Amino acid sequence: MYVGALTLDVLLGDVRSLKQKRSVVRPLIAEVHRHFPGVAVGETGHLELHRRTEIGIAVVSSTAANALQVLAACERFVAGRPEIELLAARQRLVTEETPTEGTRTEDRE
Repeated sequence: MYVGALTLDVLLGDVRSLKQKRSVVRPLIAEVHRHFPGVAVGETGHLELHRRTEIGIAVVSSTAANALQVLAACERFVAGRPEIELLAARQRLVTEETPTEGTRTEDRE
């Protein structure tokens, strides 16, 4: 099992309030979820800033290649939106064989 995570740092267009920010971010998240129904997506950072947001996307797959392919497609999809500017994108891939720091692994019988 492979878990892929994508963090997108996004600069929003002409947004002057948190209410306007929600009117841009909510449809963007809904559209990503509609276009990629197998991923989890949500606003994960910069919640108090008007013109910036962080969007987190996660996918679970049986192969690393598929997980990375889905995350790359999600990144291209968001980057292609004319109302936003993608500032940075970070991908992580976690497997059962290589637990990350702070991860607890238990076998239950």
